This record gives sequence, C-alpha cells and structure tokens, in this order.
Amino acid sequence: MSLKSEEIKSKLQSFGFSCGDKIMVHSSLSSFGKVEGGAEAVIKALMELVGPEGTILMPSFNHGAPFSPSGPNVYDPKETPCINGRIPDTFWRKKGVYRSLNPTHPFAVYGHDAERYTKNHHLTLTMGEESPLGLIALNGGYQINIGTSHNTTTAKHLAEMINRSPCLGYRTEAYPVRLPDGNVVMHRTWGWREIGCPLTDSGEFIEIEMEKRKLQKKEYIGKSLVTYFRLLDLLRVIINLLDNGYAGYPPCSGCTIKPRIVKETCPSDWVENGNVNKVKEIIKSSF
Repeated sequence: MSLKSEEIKSKLQSFGFSCGDKIMVHSSLSSFGKVEGGAEAVIKALMELVGPEGTILMPSFNHGAPFSPSGPNVYDPKETPCINGRIPDTFWRKKGVYRSLNPTHPFAVYGHDAERYTKNHHLTLTMGEESPLGLIALNGGYQINIGTSHNTTTAKHLAEMINRSPCLGYRTEAYPVRLPDGNVVMHRTWGWREIGCPLTDSGEFIEIEMEKRKLQKKEYIGKSLVTYFRLLDLLRVIINLLDNGYAGYPPCSGCTIKPRIVKETCPSDWVENGNVNKVKEIIKSSF
C-alpha cells in the first residue's frame, strides 16, 4: 500500500510539529516503501505542515562534483543537481525555494525568511553559526531524519565549525559559481579534513549520547523510522564530544588531523567577528 501526502503530514502533526515550525530535513525517499506521488508528495506534506510562516531547510550539496575532471567546472544554483537524494534534489527546484551560493555545500530553504537565511551563505563559514543551518538552529529549529541516521547529520559539521575545530579549513578553497545574472565569479567554501573524524563522522557516538540523554524521539511513518530533536540539543551533545573526547579518542584540542590540501586551496579570508563565544554560550545553556 502506498503512503499519501496527507498521511505523512498527519503523522508529523501527531509527533508535535505544526504551522510556523522551523525544520531541517534529512531524508531517504526509499525508506518509506511506496509513496503515492514520490518526492513531490513528501515535499507537499512538509510545506503544508509548516505553512508560509514556517521554514524548511534541506541540504542541496554537490560535494564538489561539478569540479571533477568530467564536470562543468562551475556551480550553477539554477542547474547543478544536488546529490543528497531524490527529495532534496526535487525540493530546491520548487517555486519559492531559495538556494544559496556556496559552491560545494549550498542549502535550499522554503518559507519564512528563506531569502535571509540563504543570501549571505557564500560570505560566511560554510557550516558556521551564520550559515543557513546555523541560523535555523539558533532560531529554535528542529531536525527531522526521515529514514536516515546521524551518519548523515550535517549539524555535526555546524558544531565543529562553531567549535572552530582545527581539522577544517575556514573558507580555504575557491571555486567558480555562476550567478543568477549569468556572470561567473569565484566563491569560497570550506576545506575538508584530510582524514575522517573518529568522534563525529560515523554518527555512532552522537546517537549513543542523544539516546542516553533522551533528547530525540523515534516514530514510524510507513516503513520509515523517523528521528526528530531540537538542533540546539544536538549541538550541545556534539560540542561536548569535541571538547572532552569520547571512547578513548582525544578532544579537538588533542587531535592532529588537519585540513586537506588540493589545487583549489587558498589562504583563508575569514576574519573572526567575536560572536562565536556568545553562540557557544547559547548552545551550552539551551537545556
């Protein structure tokens, strides 16, 4: 039996979500089983759920695919596919959805303040406190993982950047971006780490701590296991891992992993504005 859009919306309402909510969505369409209308039906359910006064945020990342040897060597926010799954790749193409100009990790946002959340993403840290995800989190937003785990939770990188983890480059890679007017300019993005982070990349320790602290809930929609929680709660858990280490792995202060070096690497142009310590205090006092 196929799920219908109204059933998905009704289930999310039963979880406590409603008009006006701000929600970051990670998703797997196949996790539902069959959905009548596919990705469009899921997006319709989410948009009707939060209404025009709410906000939906989804990853719209290309992970550098346009800049591979076989790629077009430019990120075009009107054309470049996202590789985060059927739902987000359908979402950014919808009327009324804004897509940011970060060349490798743009976000797509619908609803209240969508333009404000996206317009300066290319001018700030890719996953920093002023990124679309950072703004949603600090504005009291939630995250819904539809059939996905903390292995794909983008907010772990938000926590890392707020924590100023030394394994990431802060605006240290530059790539071509085609602007809506057709002009091509160079925009900055982060530099990924040379090897994986044992504290966050797998999501295993995040899952353990979120469950132990009873900070997330799990329900089914069709065959899909849906996990949902406050973003500020998640950030506090991850920053605690980064500050103190876990399961024998050292904290960020004792880690030797560095940002990668590629041909697009350039000196960082980031200048600290003094806000990050205030942001960390907000997160730490969020319970």
